[in-house]
Amino acid sequence: HVAAGAEVRVTLTMVNDSRRTNMVLVDPLPAGLEPLNPALAVTGELPPGPDEDGPDSFWWRTWYQHQNLRDDRAEAFAFSLQAGTHEYSYVARATTPGTFVVPPARAEEIYAPEVFGRSASDTVVIEDRRSVS
Repeated sequence: HVAAGAEVRVTLTMVNDSRRTNMVLVDPLPAGLEPLNPALAVTGELPPGPDEDGPDSFWWRTWYQHQNLRDDRAEAFAFSLQAGTHEYSYVARATTPGTFVVPPARAEEIYAPEVFGRSASDTVVIEDRRSVS
């Protein structure tokens, strides 16, 4: 359950057993959530992630080389991905009250789509706190 207007940190954990090339992690967002892009001036300052000390954490290196934050999904791309456990985190804002299905996230090797993984789906409830008495 999330209050409408709240900012939510989404964290995905991806595990791979061997070195992979040209990997993509795609997290489709449920309706009612929009990702916040820290590269845009209108976004403002976002809360630091679990492994970041704050906005000046320029030393923090991610496993991915590029990310796309779209209206309906977040994507992270890695040209070369070492074996191990990797986390991807972003902030989304709850914009629309209601109950929504959270589609499964998926990871795949772009040029070998038979190499893939998928998470479970879930449900998120965005509550309009102004209408609660």
